[in-house]
Amino acid sequence: MDPIILASSSPRRQEILKMMNIPFQVIMPDVNENLTTAKSPLELTESLARSKVLSVVHSLPPKQVIPWVLGADTVVALNNRIYGKPSDQDEAFEFIKSLQGKTHTVCTSIALYNGAKKTTSTRTAVTKVTFYPMSQREIEAYVETGDWHGAAGGYRIQGMASCFISKIEGSQSCVVGLPIFELYDILKSQGYSVLE
Repeated sequence: MDPIILASSSPRRQEILKMMNIPFQVIMPDVNENLTTAKSPLELTESLARSKVLSVVHSLPPKQVIPWVLGADTVVALNNRIYGKPSDQDEAFEFIKSLQGKTHTVCTSIALYNGAKKTTSTRTAVTKVTFYPMSQREIEAYVETGDWHGAAGGYRIQGMASCFISKIEGSQSCVVGLPIFELYDILKSQGYSVLE
């Protein structure tokens, strides 16, 4: 298999590629991820995933052969509000307090650059996640773990937050940050065989 350039430093995304036996190297994109309420979650994640891929493609030397570049972006949304990565502990507390006792949407888009065709295609997964009603002390205790650092919505489904998630409708790997079915589907559609 050709190696893929992963335009992300996310350990979770790297774990998924390793699990699928896909060789990869990491190159960090230079993209401003400031969120805007002007776009829907789907439009925002797709735009950011594409931007990450193109940032990496344009950062490489012009004559370098670029076979594949993969980017992804995840946001959490509730009642037309988009929750990105909390900037500090207070914002993480506010995010979890807003999400507790409710069902929110997690949107992850992936973008794949095909160097042979010089095209970028995208796929998006949407999952609904329900937090049970948390007490003030439970929210405080969770935030004190620091598990919210660098996580959309202030939580990781594979971390301590899983104690408070009562229901998931859709793909768990979407919430982790790299939806496995959509990844397989986009690679297969572009002629990249995962199963060889």
